[in-house]
Amino acid sequence: MSNAFDLKEFADRFVALWNEPDPEARGALVRGLWAPDAVQVLTDPPQEMREAAQALAFPAPPLEVRGHAALNARVTRAYEMFIKAGENVFVSGAEPYEPMAGVVCLRWKMRATGTGEDVGGGFDVISLDAEGRIRSDHQFIETS
Repeated sequence: MSNAFDLKEFADRFVALWNEPDPEARGALVRGLWAPDAVQVLTDPPQEMREAAQALAFPAPPLEVRGHAALNARVTRAYEMFIKAGENVFVSGAEPYEPMAGVVCLRWKMRATGTGEDVGGGFDVISLDAEGRIRSDHQFIETS
């Protein structure tokens, strides 16, 4: 990426997206952060999905959404499930880093608002386009 690319600012915007309560602002953040044809892949799906796939003799499938509308629906659903009730908030984890040009790695945590305890988190490996927007995001979920 160019010298003007600020990894910390990018990571802060990425995490803020998942906490955004206003649907219009959330949609604007999706459009600003992600390329129109971007993809997010949940690489390691939840245990229930892995067990269901295994019961059918299938390998656990990654989950994938593509494009602004699907990404907005994904972010909205995560907000509704984990943030809306006010019990949790997403925060940045370790400092983001760029292992090679156009690739950003970042950690995030889901923190209980009442106790300050980390109750989950994840690691994202993000590929950026020439404008610094997300082209692909492979997300790995960690449980506490």
